[in-house]
Amino acid sequence: MPTYRPLSQADYRWHDYQLVPIRYEDREPIQAWRNAQLEVLRQAAPLTVEQQDAYFQRVVMPLFEQEQPGQLLFSLLHRGELVAYGGLVHISWADLRAEVSFLVAPERAADAVIYRQDFRAHLRLLGKVAFEELKFNRLFTETYDIRPAHVAILEESGFRLEGRLRQHIQLAPGTFADSLMHGQLAADYATAFGSAS
Repeated sequence: MPTYRPLSQADYRWHDYQLVPIRYEDREPIQAWRNAQLEVLRQAAPLTVEQQDAYFQRVVMPLFEQEQPGQLLFSLLHRGELVAYGGLVHISWADLRAEVSFLVAPERAADAVIYRQDFRAHLRLLGKVAFEELKFNRLFTETYDIRPAHVAILEESGFRLEGRLRQHIQLAPGTFADSLMHGQLAADYATAFGSAS
């Protein structure tokens, strides 16, 4: 299994969850998930198979060869099955920070209990990568305020609300949502999760 150059291991585990560098074979389910959940993404239109394939070839696969890639994308497996993906994006290596991304299969997103378990596992394992291995100082997120359950999981996991961008996103003509900005420092992660092992 290929891994990213800055990482010393090819997977990270917690209970029945495993975080692995994004796999080429996961591109099609990810495309379907993105197209089914446009309302929570910064994506204006559905992706075609050709667009997804081109993105993986031109953007994702070259990340594995870079010393300091701009993003580290992962597949989240539960009992060996792909259930979500996400990672560290908009990385600033100079500032030791990155934005957290996360998207789960729509049927798992529809079940509040499963969604919480998946998202918490993702945040725990991603924090292990960011804070314990890469020694980052800060993670941050942007969430539309139409997702209160998502926000509650972030805050339960040590992310603190740092700002609100009022009417920042137009969801539909004339319908706007605020963007909520959350941040997590290494100390916040340690308080929320302790050691991720």
